[in-house]
Amino acid sequence: MGGACFAMQTPSPQIIGIAVVESAGRFLVGQRGSDGPLAGYDEFPGGKCCADETPDACAVRECGEETGLAVEAVELLLRREFAYAHATVDLHFWRCRPVGTAGDEPPEHGFRWVTADELATLRFPEANAPLLELLRSL
Repeated sequence: MGGACFAMQTPSPQIIGIAVVESAGRFLVGQRGSDGPLAGYDEFPGGKCCADETPDACAVRECGEETGLAVEAVELLLRREFAYAHATVDLHFWRCRPVGTAGDEPPEHGFRWVTADELATLRFPEANAPLLELLRSL
């Protein structure tokens, strides 16, 4: 009796656009809320891409929504797929810069400006490790 072979399908990774915003040697960083995955970890502004949205456009949109600052995407710093226990993500870290005087304005919603040296003292998700290493070398 022949048996059928069924391939296990794994869900596609969620595409995430992340804005690594630098202004005057400082980086824009926030802290995740106290509920949900990776609660309390530090983070760069970013989030899930909408349908038909490019990761760089997502990073710019999410930064504006989360921080109130207008930025433009300059270059892709790093792309990395990472499997957490709760989800597999395809992370696109985009170097961004403030538009106009946005870098002089205080960010909203708990985001703050930190120096490159301070980045090393913060608690970021494990998937950010190669990015943090890259930023230290710049």
